[in-house]
Amino acid sequence: MSLNYIFPPAEQPSVAVRGSQARYAVSRIFCVGRNYAAHAREMGSDPDREPPFYFSKPASALVPSGSTVPYPPGTQNYHYEMELVIAIGAPVFKVTPEAARAAVWAYAAGLDMTRRDLQAEAKANGRPWDTAKGFEQSAVITELVRVSDTGVLQGGTISLAVNGVQKQRGDIADMIWSVPEIVANLSQYYHLQPGDLIYTGTPDGVGAVRPGDEISGHIDGLPPLSLRIGEPD
Repeated sequence: MSLNYIFPPAEQPSVAVRGSQARYAVSRIFCVGRNYAAHAREMGSDPDREPPFYFSKPASALVPSGSTVPYPPGTQNYHYEMELVIAIGAPVFKVTPEAARAAVWAYAAGLDMTRRDLQAEAKANGRPWDTAKGFEQSAVITELVRVSDTGVLQGGTISLAVNGVQKQRGDIADMIWSVPEIVANLSQYYHLQPGDLIYTGTPDGVGAVRPGDEISGHIDGLPPLSLRIGEPD
């Protein structure tokens, strides 16, 4: 029986896949916080005492690399965070890192865009980060590249520039939790499924952007990332 809706349902969020006409349908976006020690210290935390943790964004926050996004409302401190993104390709629940490795289907380069002033206010008051992290067009992503074409990424340069000036530079090997460890740890809390994306954290060097700024990002072996910041709506 076909279903009738009062209003048309939202379009299914999805990501392009290199070398395929088919797209990867996205159901959930998980994000790892403070997964690079230098960034944890940059944000005032101690990575030796406080392990990485998770927050989420709605799948509707996805926006493809190459887009122009308006400067978001409610903030005066809009930040970039350059990240490796994992796409899950098999169901996993309460698995070891060795078993988790087989569930990683593809990678992309991504940006976790953040309203930093709202995040600071939420942290100071012990409140959730939703308005700081989960807003429209805050999850930028390139096309996905399948693991069969890259292998499991254990290292490689990750960098970001604003208007041609480098702001972030690190190595995937610097992550506190590796790719298999992230998937294994997250699987202790969720039944991970195809359609789940995981943004794996950012190196130090985060900072603010303004309308007219051009962001470019690089991760070895993955498509280049670009984003232009437009005027506010």
